[in-house]
Amino acid sequence: MNSLIPIDMVILLAAILFVMGIAGVVIRKNIIFMLLSVEIMLNASALAFIAAGAKWGQPEGQVMFIFILVMAAAEVSIGLALILQIYHQHKSLDIDILKEMKG
Repeated sequence: MNSLIPIDMVILLAAILFVMGIAGVVIRKNIIFMLLSVEIMLNASALAFIAAGAKWGQPEGQVMFIFILVMAAAEVSIGLALILQIYHQHKSLDIDILKEMKG
């Protein structure tokens, strides 16, 4: 199977996206941006599975991609419900403010 884009570049892109997602979770203070960063990390792992499946000619990469999409949809629905509940109770989505209210 001849590919236009080398597998190394696709894996490198997935790694860069995953690191950007980790940085977003660590650096950001807003819960919504943290949720988006987790989504970026899930998409990066899905891209790596697709690339690996294409390289070895196996359908498991696409199956894992579907599982990741289902998990991401469940994570978003539960995450948004939690975010709405937190905002309703505390009128803020800033992590630092929520940490101060804990004590």
